[in-house]
Amino acid sequence: MDVGIRIHIRSWPSTQKTANERAYFLVHGLASNAQTWDEVAAVLSDAGHPVAAIDQRGHGLSDKPDSGYDFDTVTQDIHRVLKQLGWERPVLVGQSWGGNVLLAFGARFPGEAQSLIFVDGGFLNLQQRGAWEQVSLELRPPDLNGTPRFRIAAWLRQMHPNWSETGIEATLANFEALPDGTIRPWLTLERHMQILKAMYEQDPRLLYPMIREPVLICAADDGSKKAVRKRQQVQAAIEGLKRVEVVWFQQAAHDIHVDQPAALATTILNFAGR
Repeated sequence: MDVGIRIHIRSWPSTQKTANERAYFLVHGLASNAQTWDEVAAVLSDAGHPVAAIDQRGHGLSDKPDSGYDFDTVTQDIHRVLKQLGWERPVLVGQSWGGNVLLAFGARFPGEAQSLIFVDGGFLNLQQRGAWEQVSLELRPPDLNGTPRFRIAAWLRQMHPNWSETGIEATLANFEALPDGTIRPWLTLERHMQILKAMYEQDPRLLYPMIREPVLICAADDGSKKAVRKRQQVQAAIEGLKRVEVVWFQQAAHDIHVDQPAALATTILNFAGR
């Protein structure tokens, strides 16, 4: 483990006193960043809860070592940050890869969270897509190095016309803005592929029986053919987890936390507040 790695977090204090105060720790997905949680975090904070969102190693403003992108190391990163925050049994919320990270965290550190919330992740099983050689080609990210930032912004607005400017800017923070007006991803291609390989080697079905905490799965149904495989994977989670609820977000993007932040935050509060 890289004991000296610096991890960046964004934090929001609770804005009001509440009898049921609990801390929320938010974990982003692959090639994303903590800022994408801003609108969800604002709702949780306004409801009277302290919130923190992490830039996982290799992402955003955190350190970017060449190694340590396996689940053992990234879950240890989160464990160390939670200890430094001094939070006991927070609600852990992870999107996409971040959900699978929290699945691994729950299996490795049982009882450390009040509940686990998977946002279109936590159930992702890349082995079901085929051999690694095929999957690595299908999921290899495009080379965006040197792309003008305004073009990425225009593409995001075209693809997601309902996204707020806060959400657009948060997604643009997946990239380092260079002095010449172009961008490059904070997460390098080599590290991106290390994470994909770790995801491919993880079989969520083996981890489900190890989870003690109640789990909420927030899944996006965009109406595409991909939803068929997703529903099969969610069903496997339902069958494998001891305590689980599922909420489907209709016509939602994979980034539910950016696409429908208010609805997601309300769903999180309703589940965790019980």
